[in-house]
Amino acid sequence: MLDATDLPDDVAALKAMLLAARLSEADKVAQIARKDERIERLEKLVTAFKQTAFGRKSEKTDPDQFDLALEDLETAMAAIHAEDEADAPTGNRISKPRATNRGSLPKHLPRVDEVIEPESLICACGGCLHCIGEDVSERLDVVPAQFRVIVTRRLKYACRACSDGVVQARSPARLIQAGLPTEATVAHVLVSKYADHLPLYRQAQIMSRQGIDLDRSTLADWVGRAAFELRPVFDALIADLKRSTKLFMDETRAPVLDPGSRKTRTGYFWALARDDRPWIGGAPPGVAFTYAPGRGGIHAERILQGFSGILQVDGYAGYNRLIAQDRIGAAIRLAYCWAHARRKLVEITRN
Repeated sequence: MLDATDLPDDVAALKAMLLAARLSEADKVAQIARKDERIERLEKLVTAFKQTAFGRKSEKTDPDQFDLALEDLETAMAAIHAEDEADAPTGNRISKPRATNRGSLPKHLPRVDEVIEPESLICACGGCLHCIGEDVSERLDVVPAQFRVIVTRRLKYACRACSDGVVQARSPARLIQAGLPTEATVAHVLVSKYADHLPLYRQAQIMSRQGIDLDRSTLADWVGRAAFELRPVFDALIADLKRSTKLFMDETRAPVLDPGSRKTRTGYFWALARDDRPWIGGAPPGVAFTYAPGRGGIHAERILQGFSGILQVDGYAGYNRLIAQDRIGAAIRLAYCWAHARRKLVEITRN
């Protein structure tokens, strides 16, 4: 704040200062209006994207594309909010409740206490300060992934009283004989590739930043050997699912490299799932994915061989093959998805 003694005595100078202050205030008001307008426009776009994601044409659009678009919009909104908070004077900043879901910090995560003490525990009067309470806040921290080397030593023993030979423990079984990775490393590569959609060449680049020089083909060899070992688990899961009385099934596109043509062709992942939790069923939830080169009902028939019960599907006509009159041993009843029917009702109410 300016003191009266700092003001000029000249009337023209005072008018100039007043005009500059008014212009500055007008600029601030206009800037705030522009920010509010940008925020409102971005919020409308977010709402439109979310409505489209649940609309009639949602199956025709890759959900990941919606997520990418929403990420960009929400990032832009956060940048505007941060800019607005930074421009506000420290004393005038008001903590507004965020509409964004900040998430919660699980209780099982380890806690690292960080105690911040005042610079001095001596009061201005000369007495000692005593703790009467505390303010506690929690922030999510991360320790970057750290690679390590497991060194296995098998000690050799021999008897000095005789010559019966050397005693040594057997080498522990490994997923990849004479290979570099532990089972945990192979599991990490598999989860990164199939759950997080991180290609092997990118994983090799990530490892190289920590000085680990591994070729993509080496990682591919690990994945292939792990797939062979996991095949019995997959077969057991499929067999367990087929023993259920009710299953879900759906198919989704998957681009597949076409060797020699340098292009991709369309393949399909067929998901077979069980989830009895909504009605407190006894069977645990499970899902298994099977690849097929096409979308024809013949692939669904092959995957479901041996299953009898209710199969919940969408309106795709290819599943009608499963209930054809001339089908040998037909014991499958189709139950259609209410979500698809709901969209038609939503369209009627909107019109």
